[in-house]
This record gives sequence, C-alpha cells and structure tokens, in this order.
Amino acid sequence: MKRAFPLALVLLILAKQVEFNMRLAAFIRAEIESILRDWEEFSKTLYHAKNMSKKELRDHAREMLLEIADDLDSQQDESQQAAKSKGCAPKGGEDTWAEVHGEDRQTSGFTVIETVSEFRALRASVVSHWSKAHPTLAGQRLEDLTRFHEAIDQAVAESLEQYATAKEMETRLFGAILLASPDPIYVLDLEGRFIYANKATADLFAMEPEAIIGKSTFDLGFSFASDFQRNLDKVIADQSTFRGKFVHTFASGLGERFEYLLAPVLDEQQDTEATVCISRDITEQALADEKIWHNAHHDLLTGLPNRRLFLDRLEQEIKHAKRRSQPLALLFMDLDGFKDINDTLGHEAGDRMLVDVAERLINCVRANDTVARLGGDEFTVILTGAEQRKHVECVAQTIIDALALPFKIGQQSVQISISIGVSFYLEDASTPNALLEAADQAMYKAKKAGSNQMCFYDMPDKAAITSA
Repeated sequence: MKRAFPLALVLLILAKQVEFNMRLAAFIRAEIESILRDWEEFSKTLYHAKNMSKKELRDHAREMLLEIADDLDSQQDESQQAAKSKGCAPKGGEDTWAEVHGEDRQTSGFTVIETVSEFRALRASVVSHWSKAHPTLAGQRLEDLTRFHEAIDQAVAESLEQYATAKEMETRLFGAILLASPDPIYVLDLEGRFIYANKATADLFAMEPEAIIGKSTFDLGFSFASDFQRNLDKVIADQSTFRGKFVHTFASGLGERFEYLLAPVLDEQQDTEATVCISRDITEQALADEKIWHNAHHDLLTGLPNRRLFLDRLEQEIKHAKRRSQPLALLFMDLDGFKDINDTLGHEAGDRMLVDVAERLINCVRANDTVARLGGDEFTVILTGAEQRKHVECVAQTIIDALALPFKIGQQSVQISISIGVSFYLEDASTPNALLEAADQAMYKAKKAGSNQMCFYDMPDKAAITSA
C-alpha cells in the first residue's frame, strides 16, 4: 500500500521544484525589488548621487533589468552571444534603456567611473541573489548566468557610448560658447599660471594661446598682477567667488578698464584644483558713469564743483579738521556789478567772464583747497590748515587783486570787483550749512561796505571789515 503525503507538503515540494527550475529571466522579474534596493544603497555611495531622490537613484534600473530579462528569454546563436560579450551587438531603431541611462548620467554630472560602477553593482546584486537561490550552478542555470553577463556587457557598452556621445556634444557646445564669447575667459592653476585661454583672451593680450599657457600675470608683466594674485589666493583658500576691477592697457589696445569674476573649480573631493576667471571690458560704461557723476557734481559752465559736491567736500574737510584738531576757513564770494555786465554785454559775455573768474580763483589757492561755484556769480573756497587770520587775509587779498585785473571780453576790456565773507571752523560754526551761512552773512556785510571788501564773521550781529 502506497503512503499518502499531506497536501501541504506536496504543494511545498512543488513550489521548491518550480523555484529550483526557474530560469534567470523569471528570477530577475520576481526579485526585482530586492535587486533595486541593492542598487539604491550602492548609488548612495557615489558622490554625484548623494543628493538624488529614491526615484532618481532607481531611474532606469528597473527598465534595464526587464530589458535584460527579455533578452535572456530570446533565442540567440553563438555569434550573437559573442558579439554581446564584447558590447558589439547590433542596435535596434530605438534607444535602449542603457543608452538613456548613460546620457542621463552624463547630464547629471556623473563621471565615467561612477557610471560603470553602477553596472558593476547591478551585476553583483543579480549574481548574489541568483547564487543564494541556486548554490550549484550548472547546465541551464550556468548558461543563463553567462548570457546575463553578456547582456550586462552590452548594456555597459551602450551606456558608455551614449555617455561619450553626450559628453562630446557638451564639449563641442562648450567650446563653441568659449570661442564665440566676446569676454576673455581663462583658467588658472593653483600657482596662478594659465592652463586655458579662449580666443577673446588671446586677442586682448595680443598673444597666441600657446604663448599664454604656463605663464602667470606676473610673467606677462600686467600692472594688476599683485592685486589679482592676492584675490586669486583668497578664492583658492576660501573656495569662494570674488568680483574685482582693474585698470590696464594691454598690447592690443583693446579696453582699459575691466571687471572680473574669479570662481574656484572643485574636484570630487571638494578640493580646489583650479580657478576660472571671466573678465569684461567696461571702459565705455565706466567713462559714461564718470561723465554722469561729473555732470551731477560739477558746474557745467566753469567745471568747478557745484553746490552738491562743495557741501560734501566741506563735510569731509570738517571731519578731518575735527580729527586732526586743525583750523578750517571758508570764503564766500560774490561778484560786484556782474548783473550790469549781463545786461550790457549779454549773457554770453557774462558766461565767458564766469569761466575766466573760475580760472583766476583756482590760481589763487593751493591744489588741495576747493574752489566751487554755488550758482550765478557766487563762488566759495575751502581753505584747509589756515592757522591764523592773516593767512586767510593774504589769500582773500590775492583773490581781490586777481579779479581786479581787466577781463578781455571780445574786443572790450571789462573790470569787476568782489565781496568776500569768511567763517572759521570751529570758532564760528561746526556744521557745513552753519559754516556756509556764517560766511554768507559776512559776505553781505562786506558788500554793504563797498567794492573789493572782505569781512570775517565774528559774532551773529557784527563782523570785522577789511578794505582792499
């Protein structure tokens, strides 16, 4: 009589037999989640994958595994298998998932080694799981494993070929950008030597690229070399960017004023391996900005500082006087009878006289003193370091004498006089506006006293008058 086995035991035996006889293709499909978990854990060890999400880490792995499983199920002769083992199998019309993966990894910044290592990890995971399920590899199972290795080799070849194609295109595009860029772009090593220079750089330096490579800004004799190298060292040490400017006339004669950006180039270990510099000619912009600033702060007729710049300089000079405990004098001047000249000779003649007055005033003071036109026929002078009143009197008298000389306006000889008011910091006032107001009051008292007079501001209600 035959012995009957429990139904559960029979089903278990059948299940084990099915598992034992499972082909590798079916095994990959069944164990795909375990394999993908291994892939994900390994990918996290790669530098460019550290910040990727789970979806990004797995991206094309599932599709590649299923594609390989389908390949294992397909009929192949020995020549086809040999070609795949060398990564030389013929391609279909559409991109394989391995090709898609290779291009994606190149775009994501992966290195070739990182990309290949992912396939190694995929291979190791499948072999590990397959070997555990089938400790003894022989016959069909060994053949399946061999075909799996051939399929992986083909996938690696396809992925790397697509990676290289994408990389070459990126290189060509980058090269085209550098070539077409009107801005000088160059790369320097850690010693400050040029290791790359684009065409715009060579044109600016008036040198062949080969003559630039290996040289430093010191070697090339650039006037900004010291400041540039100091900023370069800081960028390398701090791994930070730096924006700066320099003024230099290159042999090409192109430009004169430049701004530049230094940025570190980091390797996979996050160490600085080089520095890239992008510079730009800002000569026209700088000159335009300076012209705008000059027009906003200077009298358009005489070229002297206007009221805005005068008050700014007066404020700065007061700060210096306070810090150094030095005296400061302010002269406020008004031309006598200037309205009559405008009325009789015309405004053009009056403008010509104002220009000549400005020139004579400049010649009466030192280079570090400030002469300004506040408007109309009102002028001011800031005298620094005026130790005694007699020194100020001497300057004021020099101005009175200079303006008393005839002015040649067209064919006519014209004479004018001037009234001068003087105030002192800190004796009369301590702020720019108060100092100006005090000198203005002194000037009006001088004008009331007659032509060619100067007056010191002494008290709110009186002033000392000196005649020419």
